[in-house]
Amino acid sequence: MEKKYSSLKEFYPYYLTEHQHPTSRILHFIGTGLVFVILILSVVRNEYSWMISIPIVGYGFAWVGHFFFEKNKPATFKYPFYSLASDFILFYELLTGKQKFVPSSKPS
Repeated sequence: MEKKYSSLKEFYPYYLTEHQHPTSRILHFIGTGLVFVILILSVVRNEYSWMISIPIVGYGFAWVGHFFFEKNKPATFKYPFYSLASDFILFYELLTGKQKFVPSSKPS
């Protein structure tokens, strides 16, 4: 029976186990970084229509990582909000060095 997650704190360790491949982590990082770039540029340039590309860019990079490198199904399908929040947490932790692009065998 599949575990049900009732909090982000409980979900995030599972999320990390689904993001162990270095290429997948790099793709997630690039996709999330581009989401921020698109968001900022669309506001600064007053081009709000650019925001329509945010889910395509963000999920596009991430899903390539899952389907071709992790060989698993993205958690977005069952836990969309926890998964999205975890994408931003992982991005921050990779940016600050708390997480590595080449993870250890156990998530931190």
